[in-house]
Amino acid sequence: MPSFVNPALFWTLGLPTLGVVAIPVLIHLINMMRHRRIEWAAMEFLLLSQKKHRTWIIFKQLLLLLLRMLAVAAVVFLVAQPRLRSQWGNLLGGVHTHHIVLLDDSYSMSDRWADTAAFAEAGKVVEQIGINASREDHPQSLSLLRFSRAALPKSAGKPDVLKQPVGKDFSDELESLLGKLDVSQTAAGPMPALQAIGELLGDGAEEQRIVYLISDFRARQWNEPAELRKELLRLGESGVDVRLIDCVDRTRPNLAIVSLSPAEGIRAAGVPWFMDLSVRNYGHAPVREIAVTLGEDGHGRPPVVLAEIPPGKTATERFLVHFPNAGPHDVTARLPGDAVDADNHRYSTVDLPPDVPVLLVDGGAQARDARYLSFALAPGESVRTGVRPQIETPRFLSLKPLADFHAIDLANVGRLDSSAVTALEKYVSAGGGLAFFLGDRTELKFFNDVLYRDGKGLFPVPLAREEELLVDRLEPAPDVQVERHFIFRVFAAEQNPYLHTVIVQRYFALPPGWQPPTDSTTRVVARLRNGAPLVVEREFGKGRVVAFLSSAAPVWNNWARNPSFVVAMQDLQAYLARRPAEAQSRTVGSPLELSLNPALYQPNPEVRFDYPEQSGKPPVTVNATKSADGNGMYTASLLETDVSGFYESRLTRADGTAETRRYAVNVDPAEGDLTALDGEKLAARLEGVKYRYQQAADFQSTATELAGYDLGEALLYALILLLVGEQILAWSASYHPARRHPLAKGGAA
Repeated sequence: MPSFVNPALFWTLGLPTLGVVAIPVLIHLINMMRHRRIEWAAMEFLLLSQKKHRTWIIFKQLLLLLLRMLAVAAVVFLVAQPRLRSQWGNLLGGVHTHHIVLLDDSYSMSDRWADTAAFAEAGKVVEQIGINASREDHPQSLSLLRFSRAALPKSAGKPDVLKQPVGKDFSDELESLLGKLDVSQTAAGPMPALQAIGELLGDGAEEQRIVYLISDFRARQWNEPAELRKELLRLGESGVDVRLIDCVDRTRPNLAIVSLSPAEGIRAAGVPWFMDLSVRNYGHAPVREIAVTLGEDGHGRPPVVLAEIPPGKTATERFLVHFPNAGPHDVTARLPGDAVDADNHRYSTVDLPPDVPVLLVDGGAQARDARYLSFALAPGESVRTGVRPQIETPRFLSLKPLADFHAIDLANVGRLDSSAVTALEKYVSAGGGLAFFLGDRTELKFFNDVLYRDGKGLFPVPLAREEELLVDRLEPAPDVQVERHFIFRVFAAEQNPYLHTVIVQRYFALPPGWQPPTDSTTRVVARLRNGAPLVVEREFGKGRVVAFLSSAAPVWNNWARNPSFVVAMQDLQAYLARRPAEAQSRTVGSPLELSLNPALYQPNPEVRFDYPEQSGKPPVTVNATKSADGNGMYTASLLETDVSGFYESRLTRADGTAETRRYAVNVDPAEGDLTALDGEKLAARLEGVKYRYQQAADFQSTATELAGYDLGEALLYALILLLVGEQILAWSASYHPARRHPLAKGGAA
């Protein structure tokens, strides 16, 4: 007995339509009633002929009638889409039905409304699939793969259920498994899960496959689904029956913390510094007076209030933090509850040093310029800035490692040997910051030929000559005019009048008409009143270079005696200082990877990873191995970071000292955009893909739809053959008079 994909169409429309099958019979009977018995002498010959051919004619008429009846019946069954569940279905190819469930467990599936959630609706659908399969009388199996598992490396991304035979007790086992599953904090999409079908299960030529893609179909993955469409087309072409089950009914508003990070500035123990908090409104209406709860090392502090966040926009608020002791420190932020909870939390950790070392290199014997810089960076014991300046000669650059310094300032240096230039280039390329201050010892040829090197070197601009800035008594104006830049942020919009009193007498001019190449990162951040550049910056590798085209000491200008000099120099070091790796956030699902110098550790050191406390997971211990890229370093990795929070790695150095590294792992805030596509929009983006779309809430009403061999394609071919055969037989059974040929010209009348 076959079942039907559209039983309602069959019983309400199809069954009455089967009466249409009798129409050809009725027409035939009506035509029979029109016959009249008429006496005619010529009919005797015809009656004799009829007796001879009557049986054959009646047979062809009955056969034609039967073909027409079967064609009408085939159309009705095509609409109902029958599936054969008997042994005949097995003989036709439905030997084994494999239900492949791809379950979206990304954190957007925690979308809550009323007394349910998207993931709960998905669980009900999976349960119903198991119940339906367990009621079948032919072989069934089921595989279950979550998106988050498919996104893991192959060694870890195993399905929860892999081709398990479906028995009478299977639905109870499946219900027990689903009770242990929960939505993850990953932003895993459907592509890895779709690709895993072939990798884990093969081509499946010996089985009938039904793939259930159970998801919330957010616009983030499905608005431009070129790769997904290609994968779904491939499944359809291989004979897979694809079902898309939507677990949400509409888009709900949601707020997400998208960033919690240190602002640019000096970060050291005992020094206040700033952090930036950014919150995005994924809703369609503005929100106001949003209070964000903050925590420092597990202790509460006053919240930050965001006045208003327009729809689809991000608002950022800056707040001050202060930790008196050096070492790792944690900062947390939390939003009030809304549709999705995972993106309401954000974590940040910073390893604060006791102070920030800055190297000051002076080309003069008295180190006059460096002393002024040192006083600006560390005025005295009464004022703690967190900067520890160290004054050295140019030879220091060739003899000592530079990686420990957060920034390097070269003041009035004439020339450097090649090893020093190479060391500086490596330092800046790796992310270090470098500042130049010129003066009477500056050698033009060395700077142009070695340091500038046609734009390929460290120095951002070529130099032409020393120039004097003449006094303009007719149109007096400040000598220094700054752009909007981090170094001069205090002086923006003329908030600080001290900068207006700076007098510049001498500077280095650029070649007339020189302009940086269009692809250059060179930028002028301060000019003199005559328009000549005074402060220029550029990027070099991962680092920054800033050049002051006048002196640091009050020789060519009086800036070092101006209070604004102290503020600008401290902001300069903050701008140049490299960002510590600990301040960078990692994303849930991405592995934690340690790179270890073999000179500091025993061979294959043991590393213990601690999960966040709220995860409840025990620590994991791994042995570091040699890096595959051949750089000689040891590497150790934690692959499963499926919970947001603070992670730690613990290991022991070769000298016996313990080493602890702390990491902040956060959810991908983009997954908090709950914009979803309905069935109509999804169909427009998946044009050409053969699939069936259903809402999870409506899946219960289709419980009578049972898997089996789909007769639709066979019926279509049968209908085509029936129609072709009917036309041939109708032509054969009808009367066709012989064609008359006109008489030739001149023929007899």
